[in-house]
Amino acid sequence: MSKEISTIAKNIKKYRAKIGISQDKLSKFAGITLHTITKIESVATPDPRIETMAKIAKGLDVSIDDLVR
Repeated sequence: MSKEISTIAKNIKKYRAKIGISQDKLSKFAGITLHTITKIESVATPDPRIETMAKIAKGLDVSIDDLVR
């Protein structure tokens, strides 16, 4: 299986960069662990749960649709 970066991972990184926050800061904003953020961005968890996606979207102040498109 290819380690191709998923759309979700790319978009999380893009929106984090846009607002200038680290993975650690996003984990605090989203109320999830840093480990979860790093696993999603490194594609170790390519399809995160919808609950996790909702928390990340809220932490980034974007919609879930913004993360999956």
